[in-house]
Amino acid sequence: MSLETDLRARTRGAGQILFVAAFLGLSVILLSQIAAQTAWIEKARSFAAQPRFWPAVALGTMVVSLALHLWQMTRRRPRREDWQEARRWLEPVEYAGWFMAYVFLVPWIGFLPMSLALACGLSWRLGYRSVRWMALAAAFALGTVLLFKGMLGVKIPGAVLYEALPDGWRGFALQYL
Repeated sequence: MSLETDLRARTRGAGQILFVAAFLGLSVILLSQIAAQTAWIEKARSFAAQPRFWPAVALGTMVVSLALHLWQMTRRRPRREDWQEARRWLEPVEYAGWFMAYVFLVPWIGFLPMSLALACGLSWRLGYRSVRWMALAAAFALGTVLLFKGMLGVKIPGAVLYEALPDGWRGFALQYL
């Protein structure tokens, strides 16, 4: 083996060009906003005591090192496997979307119905589609609601949907569901 082969990084190369380019762009954007997002104090003890000094050093270092890394890369054009890797990085965003929909809809539909929908929906999405798994997901959601609202007494606002219930059910739903 040659010295050059020994020094070569033994990491996956797929997606590296996109990763470096994306973070270089993000670093440049953040560095361009440093004056608007940080303060300059006229009577600071020293230059290093300025609130924008160390963030600017960190972002400047990121921009320079990422630009040098991008410049040193042997191939600079993204290939098909780079885009496949980037798609893999974005897969977890789907689950953040599920959670954001849950958080947005709880005040409208209610904690128990949305917990049931989320648990069963995620189980279905992950491939656990039998009656047994759906029942376990529903039991988990019910247990979560009982734990948080019943035993721990967490105050979760009642849903708009509960206002349509008859008087006796409305009070129960607002208190326990």
